[in-house]
Amino acid sequence: MLKARAFTVLAAVFLLTLLGLGRALAVEAAKQETKQAVVSSPTPAPDNFDFFSDKPVASKDVVELPPEKSKWITVGGPLALLGFFFAVIFAIWWLVPFDDHSIELNLRNLPPAAKRGIAMAVVMFGVAFCFGASEIWYQLQLHGSAEAYFAQMSLGKLIAFTHAHLFGFTTSFFIIGIPFSMQFNHIQSYQWVVPVGLAASVTDVMSWWGIKFLSPSFEWVSMFCGVVFSLSYLWMLIGLLRTLLFPELIWASDKDREERLEKRRAIQDAATYKEGDV
Repeated sequence: MLKARAFTVLAAVFLLTLLGLGRALAVEAAKQETKQAVVSSPTPAPDNFDFFSDKPVASKDVVELPPEKSKWITVGGPLALLGFFFAVIFAIWWLVPFDDHSIELNLRNLPPAAKRGIAMAVVMFGVAFCFGASEIWYQLQLHGSAEAYFAQMSLGKLIAFTHAHLFGFTTSFFIIGIPFSMQFNHIQSYQWVVPVGLAASVTDVMSWWGIKFLSPSFEWVSMFCGVVFSLSYLWMLIGLLRTLLFPELIWASDKDREERLEKRRAIQDAATYKEGDV
């Protein structure tokens, strides 16, 4: 009962926060786009301007650098975002404890069309992730750093970028994670692959906003989360493709391992049987 009430309150606060944040971002993006449309290019320096003169420079020609950001932002911000990542995992562990009496599913018993479709979806999502990784490499080579890349990105584009990636991450982990989790429902550690990967992907998207508006040090959070959700998906990809496409492989993680080993021994015994053997 306590968990249900706590979850309801947390869900309501989370949804209201998202709605408020989304509206504020949309309004701010519209304002920035309007300002960029009406602001003219800066006035160039006069032709007779002497860069080597001792004459004081007028205040209007002085470029004021922004003050150095405090450690609370450059260090505390990324650490707080990592804390959010682990808080999400803790909340999942607390609200949804492990249960080894869940629904049984063996993907090897599905119709051929279902097995082929799941295998193709796993591979195609993996290809999509590879193209996403190549896009990261391309943008870093083009702009020199993640800070420069997000600095030139408008707020409206970052909102669209966030929207697309959140849908992509959620869809891929949902479609691939459900059959994976049901196939390996007897292994407790495997039940963490999907939630950890999803928590890392959400935290990664949040780090982009930190890189643009707070500090380049959020890039370390993005790198950490990118490695975590990539390994999570790779784990699911190997587990599912091995189960669906290579039924002759028998690993310790298979729920029907003993049954399949017994059938293999029976086939081998029948193949080696000769007439007259007792």
